[in-house]
Amino acid sequence: MTEASSAPPTIGVFDSGFGGLTVLAALIPKLPRARFAFIGDTARLPYGSKSRRTIARYAVESAQFLVREQGAEFLVIACNTASALALDAIQDAVSVPVLGVIEPGATAARAASKSGDVLVIATDATVQSHAYKAACAAQNLRALEKACPLLVPLVEEGWTNHHVTQEIIRIYLDELTNDAAADGLKPDSLVLGCTHYPLLRPLIEQAVPAGMRVIDSAESTAEAAARLFNGRAKSHGPIDENGSTEIHCFATDSVEKFEILGSRFLSRPVGNVQLVDLGG
Repeated sequence: MTEASSAPPTIGVFDSGFGGLTVLAALIPKLPRARFAFIGDTARLPYGSKSRRTIARYAVESAQFLVREQGAEFLVIACNTASALALDAIQDAVSVPVLGVIEPGATAARAASKSGDVLVIATDATVQSHAYKAACAAQNLRALEKACPLLVPLVEEGWTNHHVTQEIIRIYLDELTNDAAADGLKPDSLVLGCTHYPLLRPLIEQAVPAGMRVIDSAESTAEAAARLFNGRAKSHGPIDENGSTEIHCFATDSVEKFEILGSRFLSRPVGNVQLVDLGG
């Protein structure tokens, strides 16, 4: 076996910040012998306040860094805003397969839902894009979306098991289920449309109506990525079965904050985060 054929494949994972590390955390058990390169564009977040054109430019720069500088052979866009507003631009800019987080979440909702009605909670930017509504409609699902802007800062504050967070989740979900009833919907599934929200899944599962399935889009994306990547495995040559996971993290700002918060999102130390400059 040649050195080239036994080298671990590199999978690039991109987010505007830290939340996408929940996607990476879900990917690692499914592709344990891969090399992962993760970049968080922390200097330019939040993306949600930017124009579609600016978001596309930022996302393309991160994607190109992963492909050109890190040798990524497959990209996972672990950012709902970039998946909603820049996926086409990223696919046009790089020569490797690209997977976003929205379509896998909608596909998982289709598999879980019997009524054909689903709920989606996400950030304001993702909800305003109606990307989940469109992806669900393509799966013959009716989706009602709700922005939950308080949840991201609560997660980043570390209040993932706090009574205040629990109460805010309850209020959001009560409002959403009441709106669904007013619209004549009978939802049986809830999609977590933000990569921060998996850290709140236990509280969310306590707050949803009995029998409602909670769809973790991070987990759904990891499953889809593993299927797609393994389907292309022959083109990479055999992978060393004795290898181990390699994780290399990069940030465009706030390396110290990334190391602290990132370890919480990844559920393991992120190691030494390298600072990179992608431009203005």
